[in-house]
Order: sequence, then C-alpha cells, then structure tokens
Amino acid sequence: MAAASQRSPTSRLQRRDSQGRPPQDGYGVYTYPNSFFRYEGEWRGGKTHGRGKLLFKDGSYYEGEFVDGEIMGEGCRLWASSGHGCLVDQDGQVYRGSFHNNKRHGQGQMAFQNGDKYDGDWVRDQRQGHGVLWCADGSTYEGQWHSDVFSGLGSMVHCSGVGYHGMWINGRPVAQATRTVILGPEVMDVAHNSSFTLQVELQQDNGEVAESEDGRVLKISAGVRYVQLPAYSEVSFFKVDKGSREGPIQTPFGFECITYPLSSPMSGAPELSAAPESASTGSPLPQGDLEVTMGSDALCDQEDTPGTLSAGGGMPRCPEDCRRVKRGRAQFTDVCLGPPPPGYHPIPFLDSKHEKASNRPRGSLGPGRTTPTVRDPPAGSRPDGAAKAEPVTTAFPGEYVIMIHDVTNPPFLGRVLPTAFKHLRVSLKGMGQQPHIPGEDP
Repeated sequence: MAAASQRSPTSRLQRRDSQGRPPQDGYGVYTYPNSFFRYEGEWRGGKTHGRGKLLFKDGSYYEGEFVDGEIMGEGCRLWASSGHGCLVDQDGQVYRGSFHNNKRHGQGQMAFQNGDKYDGDWVRDQRQGHGVLWCADGSTYEGQWHSDVFSGLGSMVHCSGVGYHGMWINGRPVAQATRTVILGPEVMDVAHNSSFTLQVELQQDNGEVAESEDGRVLKISAGVRYVQLPAYSEVSFFKVDKGSREGPIQTPFGFECITYPLSSPMSGAPELSAAPESASTGSPLPQGDLEVTMGSDALCDQEDTPGTLSAGGGMPRCPEDCRRVKRGRAQFTDVCLGPPPPGYHPIPFLDSKHEKASNRPRGSLGPGRTTPTVRDPPAGSRPDGAAKAEPVTTAFPGEYVIMIHDVTNPPFLGRVLPTAFKHLRVSLKGMGQQPHIPGEDP
C-alpha cells in the first residue's frame, strides 16, 4: 500500500493513456487518436483546462491557457522550422501552407486584407514560381511569379474584359499596346455621300501589333475642321451659332476641329450616343448639344463582345460606336458622316466689306470649291411667302477628322491609350483634289 501511495499523478495518467482514454482531472499527458497531436498539461472533466502545451508532430507547439477543451486566453504559438501550418498575421491576413525557417515556403494559399486571394508557390515569404491570383475587383492572373510580382509567361483577364497572354517583367506586360493607329494614307479621300471602312491596330513601342491583347474597347467619333479666318475673309466653311459652339479639339494636322456627327447609311434614323470623352491630351472634351451618332448596324455586332469572363463577371455588349479589339486589331465598317447638326451652317457667308464677291455662283466656297445646292420650294408655299429650304441629309464636302478613343473601363492596368486621329477629305465625285485657299494651312 505504501508503495502504491507513492505513485505520481503522471504514472497513473500514463496507465490510463495506454488504455486509450484521456485523463479526467489534474495533470496528464495524452496522445490523440490522430497521432499528429499530443497534449501535456491540466485537465478537468476529461477536457484540456488550465495551463498546458499542445504539441504537433512537425515539432511546432502551442503553450498557454485552455478552457473546456479549447485554446482560449493567453498563450504562445511556436512554428516548426519546416512543415504545414496556418498563419494569421496582425492585419487579419491568413496563410495556409508550407513553412521553412519560419517563412512561407513551398505550396500555400493566402487571403489578403484587400480581398485578393493567391494559390501557388512561395519562396522565402515571397510568391515565386507558378501561381493564380484572384483580385477583389474580378481580375485574375495565372502564370509565373518572381520576387512577389508577375514575371515570366502568364495570362491576365482584367475586370474590364481585356485579356493579355504573354511575357511579363516586373509586373508589367512585355508586349503591351502603347498607341492606337488608324491604317491607310495620311489623308483619306472619300467621295461625297459615301461610307468608308477603318482598319485600326494597337501597336507596341517598336511598331509591332500587340497581338497579345484582346478586349480593349475603342470608340469612334468625328470632327470638322474649325476654320477661323480674319474678319475680312470672304468665306468660312462653317458658321456656328453662338449657343452651339464648343471648345475646339487640337489635332496633329496643324488645325483645330469641332465635334461632328456620324451616322450609318443602313439606318433610317441615326441613334444617339455619347460625345467623345477625350482628345489626344487626355483631357475631357467640352460637352454641348452635339452628340456623336451611329446607326445600329454600323459599328458593333454580337461577335465583337465575348459573352462572359473567366474572372466570373459578365461583359456588356458594346455601344454602337464601339469595337472590342481582337488580337490587337479592330475594324469599323460602313462609317458615314451625318448631316450638319443644328446650329452648324455649312454655307459661305459674305463680309459686308466685300460685296463684290456676291457675283459668285450660289454654293461657291472660292475658286474650284462648291457645296451642294439646296433647292427652294416655289414661292407662296408658306403663309408669309418666304421660301423654305429642304433639310440637308448628308455632310458637305470639306475637311474632317476621325478619332479613335480608348474607352476601356476601368482602364487596363490603369493606362488609357492616346487618341488616334485620321485626316479625312470629303469631295464631290470627280472633283479631284481641292485647291488651296489663301490664308488656310495647306
């Protein structure tokens, strides 16, 4: 009896442990059926309670307070030099995966504070190797990483719908588009009342087509040359009502233009859409009563817009005046200049100091330049006997500008491509090249 009474609590606990039952009260050691866990410490009612140490098979452990079988209160968690584990940092970010020398190393998943999630390879606490990133905004990237950034071959589906597949260096795509180019001659000649087609390319700095890009949204708009001649001049291409004037747009051709509508020859009545949002400087264009118009069949069809994104979001159909880029290219077909908007008067007007010019034929814009003649109805068709002109249904001959804007929303990787310009000259059939008017830029 005396010998039995001298047995320590640990000896009694070890006997119970050998029978596979956890201790009830006091101090004890117990290895769980899942041999990865082992507990040394205080018990109450068969549950860990009080001070104790929970050891893991990989060598890591928790030492501290327990309440009714749960880790609760103050304690210390020590990670093993290598093995699998879960880390919650002070910002609430959670990592689950492999560790080495107390650093994230190997395969692991990370949930970041900003909502991003990563699943892939880690090297010494940095993402390196192959991995997938799901961004909180809906963008995804899958590919190679180095020093915690995209580096190597990888694919991104941006939340805007833009896709890029190719090489990355220091988090940036190597073959990214840097400019938009409208192909064709320096000055496009178009016959009066005719439609035309535009071929557009996204190009890299080296001039090569950015075929690695898909889905960027391009929008077309137009302008007409804004001629400001001296007061003594006999002609002006447009006389614009004061209430219809907008700030001019600077072009790379040495002259300014003001917005002008587009329409489709296929549609009976043009459909309105937004006015251009930016010029080559990137600043917003002045907005007024004039809006860019495009027909429903003119510029966008169902094939130009993928139905869904692999990132999980749906992609809306393009507006009628927009195209989505495919392999760095886009095409605008059946584009046609519309009639002058209200407040735009494409007729010659005479300065009072130059009455002698009044002997020119009606519709003349100077030697060799004419505008379509508007017929007057017979006198007396109106109560006051005044003649009423028929409405103009097409653009007058002259100099116009076509603009292609990058309206991808949100901008791909935070960058908007500069606006592209094309000089367009509309002439009557058989007129040939327009002669130069003195006082105008050639």
